[in-house]
Amino acid sequence: MKPVRLGASGASLTASRVMGASSATLTGEWTRRAGAGALDVGLLSDLTARAVLVALFSMMTVRFAEDFLATGRIAGLMLVISELLVVLMTLFRRPAASVDRGLRARVLTTLSLLGPPLVRPVALVAVAPQLLTAAISVTGLLIVIGGKLSLGRSFGLIPANRGIVSSGLYRLVRHPIYMGYLVTHVAFVIANPSVWNVALLVAADTALLARAVCEEATLAKDPAYRAYQTKVRWRVCPGVF
Repeated sequence: MKPVRLGASGASLTASRVMGASSATLTGEWTRRAGAGALDVGLLSDLTARAVLVALFSMMTVRFAEDFLATGRIAGLMLVISELLVVLMTLFRRPAASVDRGLRARVLTTLSLLGPPLVRPVALVAVAPQLLTAAISVTGLLIVIGGKLSLGRSFGLIPANRGIVSSGLYRLVRHPIYMGYLVTHVAFVIANPSVWNVALLVAADTALLARAVCEEATLAKDPAYRAYQTKVRWRVCPGVF
């Protein structure tokens, strides 16, 4: 069957609908909190961050949807689901009880997010068969999606306490989404071995692991999270970290 492409007009319409829903949700929360006298710098910062994230990940979702419709690859579908979840969870996430807006937290978050979009496919022979790398990539994306579904309304990018989650994949490690990202990055490097890709992802993933430690410094102020740490020992990789 000939693949069907979404097209520029379809992509624009999809993005417009998502952004329309996003705008309505954010405006409604702004009005509700302002009416209660809670409109302050923190609220303004939160709403601005949400609007930017929703816009960015909506565009990424549309782009991945176009790729999936053109190629039919299962990994493409996993990417669509994963990025769409970010949009939905950003819209409906819980207010934060505490947020780390320090320079360290912002730099680590930015570095961990910037690396993956900058990697490049290469024409070199892959280290392993394509079927194997595709299977590893899909496994990693399934972990990412499962972690996001487990996290639900507690999702966020900047370190913050939006409610302690200890169910689902969070029973295995304290940062399952990060574990999934690492798995997909390994699959990409195996399929696209180059000095640029390795250096970029090593730097981004080092920042990702440091970000996990940074997040826990904020979360550990909550006694419930300290109790959770005693039950789930490992942050990202059981037996290693």
